[in-house]
Amino acid sequence: MRLVTLTTDFGLTDSYVGVMKGVILGIDPTVTIVDISHDIAPQDVQEAAYVIYAAYPYFPPDTIHVVVVDPGVGSRRRAIALRAAQAYFVAPDNGVLSYVLAREEMEEAVDLTNSRYHRPTVSHTFHGRDIFAPVAAHLARGVPLTEMGEPLTEIATFPLPQPQMLPNGEVIGHVLHIDRFGNLILDVRGEDLALDDGIVLEVAGRRIQGLRRTFADVPAGALVAYIGSTGHLEIALREGNAAQSLDIKRGDKILLREAKKGEGKG
Repeated sequence: MRLVTLTTDFGLTDSYVGVMKGVILGIDPTVTIVDISHDIAPQDVQEAAYVIYAAYPYFPPDTIHVVVVDPGVGSRRRAIALRAAQAYFVAPDNGVLSYVLAREEMEEAVDLTNSRYHRPTVSHTFHGRDIFAPVAAHLARGVPLTEMGEPLTEIATFPLPQPQMLPNGEVIGHVLHIDRFGNLILDVRGEDLALDDGIVLEVAGRRIQGLRRTFADVPAGALVAYIGSTGHLEIALREGNAAQSLDIKRGDKILLREAKKGEGKG
């Protein structure tokens, strides 16, 4: 039995997700389909890139991950499939696999040009149904990736934000993602940060001193910094929405520094 996951910006109001599942099951009724998310903001490739990056490591090896956030559907952008050590990915070639490929080495990739593995008629506006879903189903049935199209040596990625080290030892981090709770997920990872009061974060004129282990370590309505479940530094507002309260958006900067002598908790 093979697993196929779906990540899209289609929502659940319309039939799009159900139709993709119908196409997959029509080709291979033994497949198990798992929904990662269909609430990606419309056309938000960067959000989708983070969501699949955060999710795919928790699936069994050789899971097939279909990611369809595709503002360029019907244009000259390529439809691709690739194999990494952990999994297969089927997606438009628009950078949506950028975070995945920052972690995983691409072992093999193809441009999905072999129409034998598409639906007989391909719409200009619904490649999720007509290309990506059937390709995923055929991969699940054991069709080799190399049969799907022409080989590729590189695919499109967008530049990933990286923490900036300043000469004075301070670090500028960036907001990678804002989850549905309004928690800010940064490009700073936790392995180099100590869980003590020696670190200060400055964001939108507010100061957060020290990292905590959980939301309950601060009172309701207080800001809290902690290492989140993906290993990234996060900022939350206990029982509130940090992004709204601080008026923060993706890409905004956060300053990290050492606490000054005598500096109290913020």
